[in-house]
Amino acid sequence: MTIKERYQGILEYFQQEQPNPETELQHHNPFQLLVAVMLSAQCTDKRVNMVTPPLFEAYPTPQAMAAASVEDILEYVKSVSYPNSKAAHLQAMARKLTDEFDGQVPDNMKDLTSLPGVGRKTANVVMGAAFGKATIPVDTHVYRVSHRVGLSQGKTPNDVERDLARHIPEELRFKAHHWILLHGRYVCKALKPDCLNCGIQQYCKQYGK
Repeated sequence: MTIKERYQGILEYFQQEQPNPETELQHHNPFQLLVAVMLSAQCTDKRVNMVTPPLFEAYPTPQAMAAASVEDILEYVKSVSYPNSKAAHLQAMARKLTDEFDGQVPDNMKDLTSLPGVGRKTANVVMGAAFGKATIPVDTHVYRVSHRVGLSQGKTPNDVERDLARHIPEELRFKAHHWILLHGRYVCKALKPDCLNCGIQQYCKQYGK
């Protein structure tokens, strides 16, 4: 099987099964999305979705969050992973948004990654989900599944992102991020992949072995 055939088969399967995948992080605007994605690092979406409603009620805008103390924010996010650093990053991020971006979430990689606590993956999620950009965020699920099924052998998340972008049409890239992520979350799990119930097993390099 060629790499082109593998990509084509996998993309066709997901297009048929999940034509409109969406993030499982609950949000209503770009600021809320940015906060939720920052909180989701090494934490489940389910946990983040439990934390964010009262957090957003208390701090509905970057200006409100910027005016809060780190300790106040920590009270709302203390049940997520690494709460101390995330609370500090949220407050600093909100302050920079307020001071330098007029409270508006940027729509480009350079400005987004200039915000405290925002890396390339987080920026890609925000650009794709909030602004419709053709991005492919690579988290642990996307990285793992891409290697297992044979979509990429890149050594770093950036390498995997480049490989996926090279083979996936621009209009499908952000959808493909969701497809691969959700497949890794619910089927191709880290410790025990459910190969017997996998819809792309015929295209999977690891299963073929």
